[in-house]
Order: sequence, then C-alpha cells, then structure tokens
Amino acid sequence: MVDEVKEQGLAGEQQSKEVPEDLGIVETLAEAGEQQGTEVEILQREMGETRDQLMRVAAEFDNFKKRMEREKSKLLKYAGENILRDLLVTLDNLDRAVEQGNAAVVDDTKKLESMLQGVELTRKGLVATLERYGVEPLTAVGLTFNPDEHDALTMEASEEVPANHVLREFAKGYRFRDRVLRHAQVVVSSGPAKVS
Repeated sequence: MVDEVKEQGLAGEQQSKEVPEDLGIVETLAEAGEQQGTEVEILQREMGETRDQLMRVAAEFDNFKKRMEREKSKLLKYAGENILRDLLVTLDNLDRAVEQGNAAVVDDTKKLESMLQGVELTRKGLVATLERYGVEPLTAVGLTFNPDEHDALTMEASEEVPANHVLREFAKGYRFRDRVLRHAQVVVSSGPAKVS
C-alpha cells in the first residue's frame, strides 16, 4: 500500500509538475490575448482620432472653399469700383466746363475759350486715368493695315500713302494691357489713283 501511495505521490508530482507548465502556457496565452486586446483597443482609438481629425480637416476645407467663393463673388461684383470712382472726377470736371459755358460773361469768345480749356483739361485727366488702369491708344495712321487692331470703313486713293496703309482714323483704337479693347476705325489707302 505504501508503494501505491508512493506511486500515486509520484504520479501526483508529475501531474503537479505538468499542470504548472500547462498553466504557464495558458497564462502566457491569456496575457498575449490581453495584450492583443489592448493593442486592438489602442488601434481602434487611434483610428477614431484620425477619423475625427480627417472630418475636421474636411469641414475646414469646405468652409475655406465657401469663403473663397464668397470673396470671389464679391470681387467680381465690385471689380470696376476703383475705375468708376476715378471717372467721377472726370464727370466733375465736365460739370465745371459746362458751368463755364453757361456763365454770364459779356464776351462770348472768352466764354467759349474757358469752356474749351475746361474740356481739354478734362480730356487730359480722363486719358491719365485710363493709362493708370492699363488702357492706351493704338497708333494707326501711316501704319500697314492690321485687321487685329483696325476696322476698315472704306478705301481711298492716295498719292502720299502706300496701298494697304492707314490713311486716317475716324475713331481711335485702344488696348487694355495685352488685348485690343476697341479696334481703330480707319480709312485705308488703295494706293495712287488710276488714270482712266
């Protein structure tokens, strides 16, 4: 019986020795599972934070885009404000010229001269304003006819001006920066008159 107890004792020791080894593996697996669980939670939390940041950036971009569209619309709506403000000075000068023409002056010649001087000064001011905004007159008389800058109204014979050159202008042409704002209306020379 003592032998049986010893055998059972030895078997029990072997079992007790085996059990802790199995428990160690189980505990290691449990710890690994917990670590994986916490890693998954950490990754899910980071993913949620990243999603929130992405949503905030998308919302900020959308707000920025809307603000830029409003500002662009406002700029387009009031784009001509500065030039119009400067043209009001020209209108004031024209009003003064008209007042000079209506002034009660004994000498009509002096009245006319004052009015003409006022109109000339107003024209100079208007030309200066246009130049400040990039509008400049096109030169046409004496140059070769250019359909990109000139509109030919008619052709006339000329002994002095060669054929296909601008003889005279009816209306001046203007350029705005690198574009033709208005074509010059011109008379083009057909060359010397043919004797029949």
